[in-house]
Amino acid sequence: METSANTIKYIKKDRLLLIVVFGLVALSLIMIYSASAIMAMRNYGDSFYFLKKQIIWAVISATAMLLISRIDMDIWKRYSFLLIAVSCILLVLVLIPGIGSKINNARRWFRIGPISFQPSEFAKLSVIIYLSSYLIRKGEKIKELSHGFLPPLVVAGLISGLIVVEPDFGAAFVIGAGTGIMLFIGGARLIHISSLCLAFLPVAILLVKNMEYRWNRIKAFINPWEDPSGVGYQIVQSFYSFGKGGLLGTGVGEGRQKLFFLPEAHTDFIFAVVGEELGFVGSVSVTILFIFFLWRCLKIINKHRGSFEGYLATGISLFFGIQILVNLFVVTGLFPTKGLALPFLSFGGTSLLTNMILVGILYAISGRSTVISQMEMNGYNWKFSRKMCNLLPLNRPLNR
Repeated sequence: METSANTIKYIKKDRLLLIVVFGLVALSLIMIYSASAIMAMRNYGDSFYFLKKQIIWAVISATAMLLISRIDMDIWKRYSFLLIAVSCILLVLVLIPGIGSKINNARRWFRIGPISFQPSEFAKLSVIIYLSSYLIRKGEKIKELSHGFLPPLVVAGLISGLIVVEPDFGAAFVIGAGTGIMLFIGGARLIHISSLCLAFLPVAILLVKNMEYRWNRIKAFINPWEDPSGVGYQIVQSFYSFGKGGLLGTGVGEGRQKLFFLPEAHTDFIFAVVGEELGFVGSVSVTILFIFFLWRCLKIINKHRGSFEGYLATGISLFFGIQILVNLFVVTGLFPTKGLALPFLSFGGTSLLTNMILVGILYAISGRSTVISQMEMNGYNWKFSRKMCNLLPLNRPLNR
């Protein structure tokens, strides 16, 4: 099946990608129940409280993924800036008392009855789509400072700034790091990116120093054993989880650290529960699943280099990769605590919904083989495009 604008051929979609994702979601339901049952019984009188909420969100998210996978890529490109505008409006509204809900001194959620929605998750999706659209439009102009490099920085900076005000430093970090890497991949000059990092360094130090809890996280990272019952408590309890798990683990449901010892056991630190109950073997197995997922993402990127779909797949892969890496590093003490959920595994409806929407987009991209139009190639790095076009079977029909 072909169109006249861009030669688009539809091929078999990447079902292995979905198998891995649904496998991780299924594992998450088991581990969320194991990690939260005692706390749910104490706080809500129902040990299945968090599990039932996550199952509902899993069904909603899977449905959304299937629907999103049927949306044409041109629609995402066409409405990319509208998504950014909606994200900004939501991020402003959530800061207003009476509209946004304040939990643990952070105003990050809209709450409608039993349902809560975190706009920063939607903002991640919006930034990925906007950057992909921007990079394919600008092409070589991204090397220019004022007309290429700065505009997307202003947009990403505005989004990140609003998220920092909530405060949610982890989400802002993911957006900032992802934006910088995407701009570099898109052809931005290294000197511009290096200058940006140097300029932001004192701002980052100021943000950390001005908030005591952030500074405590740095101290806990440097030496958690200096105050194991204070600032280092969470990471020390995470270490205990992995230590008690040993090679094969204590068994699902048999872990002790979730019994009010390990904070955020069913959310940000769920991998520590995996380490305790499934052991080293289970932890490595889950890590391999994540690596396999990212490898499938790379295969999709490789098939669409130089196109909007390629940038979109790159952005999605980066945002997943950054969150996975940071979460695993935090839980194992290799990075300061950030408050980032582990994709697909951690409890959280908005996070799971956003992740599954991103998977839906990836799944849609995996079924498309796009030969870049002349218009897109005129705005893209010619050397890279020629290499890609030499690899693509331009004159041969793709096997279905």
